[in-house]
Amino acid sequence: MITIAGREASRFCDGVRRRDFLKLGGLALGGLSLPQLLQAEAQAGVTSSNKSVIMIFLAGGPPHQDMFDLKPDAPSGIRGEYNPIHTNVAGLDICEHMPRLAGMMDRVAVIRALVGAGPDHSAGQCLTGYTDRLSKVQGGRPAFGSVVSKLKGPIHPDIPPFVGLSPRTGEVRWGNPGEPGYLGLTHSPFTPFRGETQGKRFMNQGIGDAGLNLDQSVITPARLSGRKSLLHTLDEIRRDLDRDLDAGGMDEFTRRAFDVLASRRVFEALDVEREDPRLRARYGVGDMKNEADGPPCCMDHFLMARRLVEAGVRVVTISFGRWDTHGDNFRSCKERIPKLDKALSSLLEDLHQRGLEKDVSVVVWGEFGRTPKINTSAGRDHWPPVNFALLAGGGMRTGQVIGSTDKHAAYAKDRPVTFQNVFATLYHNLGIDPGSFVYDKGNRPMRLLDDLQPIHELI
Repeated sequence: MITIAGREASRFCDGVRRRDFLKLGGLALGGLSLPQLLQAEAQAGVTSSNKSVIMIFLAGGPPHQDMFDLKPDAPSGIRGEYNPIHTNVAGLDICEHMPRLAGMMDRVAVIRALVGAGPDHSAGQCLTGYTDRLSKVQGGRPAFGSVVSKLKGPIHPDIPPFVGLSPRTGEVRWGNPGEPGYLGLTHSPFTPFRGETQGKRFMNQGIGDAGLNLDQSVITPARLSGRKSLLHTLDEIRRDLDRDLDAGGMDEFTRRAFDVLASRRVFEALDVEREDPRLRARYGVGDMKNEADGPPCCMDHFLMARRLVEAGVRVVTISFGRWDTHGDNFRSCKERIPKLDKALSSLLEDLHQRGLEKDVSVVVWGEFGRTPKINTSAGRDHWPPVNFALLAGGGMRTGQVIGSTDKHAAYAKDRPVTFQNVFATLYHNLGIDPGSFVYDKGNRPMRLLDDLQPIHELI
């Protein structure tokens, strides 16, 4: 634990003195102190290109037949209430509540026959490529972002390679930003929205004992002002620290840890109010409050993700909305689908306008699909046999549909694609061989995937 002394006597409302101490050892990622994390990264990490991935998880299982695989000729108890609309790709129709995406489907690839989903509510398979049950048997499969952190390391010393924007949720598996598994806490994501309650915050300014704790109550003008005040404080501490370093008061890794925490890169990337208000309005702000036990529909997170990858983050994860629609499927999805349409289309357009569409891969999916048959509560239940995924950017060949389902969207009809095929494609886009190995805690070599084949239509 490292304490940096200061001179100011002012206190925050929780009684902590602003400058009496800044305990870097307590500012940790996943329980590991930041100096330890950086030291471990330096021992293993090799930096490489600026390719990156944004992973968007639709918690609870989005209804594939009401979004990207509509069956208008199916019986009324199956086809649902929404109508298909044409897109700018001939023969590719999607839900009427996604008009903005319809105008840019040439930048998207739709996988309509995603198979192999597990039966459990969880973000796990969309983060690792493995079902939770198999992952547990194998010692805890690391999330994609953790693997990338291990194999690539940080692009910039003061930017973490893996950031999870998912807040804590009542159903904890829906708010999972990605776990490092047997790679260890060194490769945990940097999680700015998963801090302790406000009364427990270390400095009552967005920093706490789990990292940058900028949870959903923080993204307000008043809280942003607090972060800017904190930056000013950190700048002052940096000047004091420079004098201490001249006297040999701090080792290299502690200094790097401080650089991450004091860096304007992280704070500025998260501060969407720095953007042109017209661009932020195009994304939409959304709701920072969780949907019951699921994540919020926060469109700001899409803009943050773009800002983070532009700043040098390699992998960003987002949990967007609660899609577990056992009842009232069509009313609730009519509220969520337009929000996804607005945020996702804005992200893809933004990446294109900034020349990032070849460097940043985007994937959108959920843990499984939903039943073809509409139940008596006007809902759809869990349906693991088939699901959908969207892929964009990353230099992939987009503007196409891969795979198809039967007339009721119940089973894959042709060209089934597995979760691991998608992961193999994302690894390929980052320049990582899907057949590479990492080592578990017993020092046993573990291949990244069992199914090593990328989706050949995309690459």
